[in-house]
Amino acid sequence: MGAAVTAVSSNGEYAFTKPTRESITLLAGLGVEGDVHAGVTVRHRSRVAQDPTQPNLRQVHLIHQELFDEVGAAGHEVSPGSLGENVTTVGIDLLALPTGTLLRLGSEAVVEVTGLRNPCAQIDAFRKGLLKRVVGRDENGAVVYKAGIMGVVRTGGVVRPGDPITVELPERPHHPLERV
Repeated sequence: MGAAVTAVSSNGEYAFTKPTRESITLLAGLGVEGDVHAGVTVRHRSRVAQDPTQPNLRQVHLIHQELFDEVGAAGHEVSPGSLGENVTTVGIDLLALPTGTLLRLGSEAVVEVTGLRNPCAQIDAFRKGLLKRVVGRDENGAVVYKAGIMGVVRTGGVVRPGDPITVELPERPHHPLERV
């Protein structure tokens, strides 16, 4: 099976989780239609408090279904939308993609990958001990973020569960993802 969308989620109100939907509509330069994080400038409350004029590099949050399987094996029940993501994927190593990768979701929508999600302590309020499962260290002691990636909408369109995902890597040299 190739890379695909397994679920889509959105929420018009600030909440940690987002309900799953039959479809979401991505709007170029804005994000997910009707989602609280859609906009040209930052919408995440902590970032708005720092500087509300910052560009919104976190318009769309994607998480790989494989993470749910991994944390589930450690006793944490997590399902699509639980961690606030908009798009749940399968069959693609999101965390290994370089900055600037284009993800074609279905037949129309295109999301440009901007960086890693920086998970916060709210994850532990949702499931105690989960933050340690989605933020860790590699064998060299470097911090590893596993709570998904962020992107901006380059081309709008409707996205549904079951839609294929096509990956278009940027020109070399590739730059690894950093927190955004």
